[in-house]
Amino acid sequence: QVQLVESGGGLVQAGGSLRLSCAASGRTFSSYAMGWFRQAPGKEREFVAAINWSHGTYYANSVKGRFTISRDNAKSTLYLQMNSLKPEDTAVYYCAASRGAWSRSWYGYDYWGQGTEVTVSS
Repeated sequence: QVQLVESGGGLVQAGGSLRLSCAASGRTFSSYAMGWFRQAPGKEREFVAAINWSHGTYYANSVKGRFTISRDNAKSTLYLQMNSLKPEDTAVYYCAASRGAWSRSWYGYDYWGQGTEVTVSS
């Protein structure tokens, strides 16, 4: 069982930056593939980025070159550095953990955090 708690969301102007964190409980964090998803009002939850146990990283085309996913296994924490933010990045951001391989699909993940809200003003 893994419990995930996101933090770091907030209001930022377009072009600004935010860093999201996801603190995980449990002693097996390093064995999980981790992902970030987001859901804007009225839209489906969408894949943002993922990182596997060997630190391989994967991104949605919409955030490639602007967002960076990373993990600190010693701290059991997942990060998402978001730069050059755009109004269309406005959403609730969720971190997720998979006992298997990473996935671009939300149903590939077993555990979810409660989400942190990011609002980008124009």
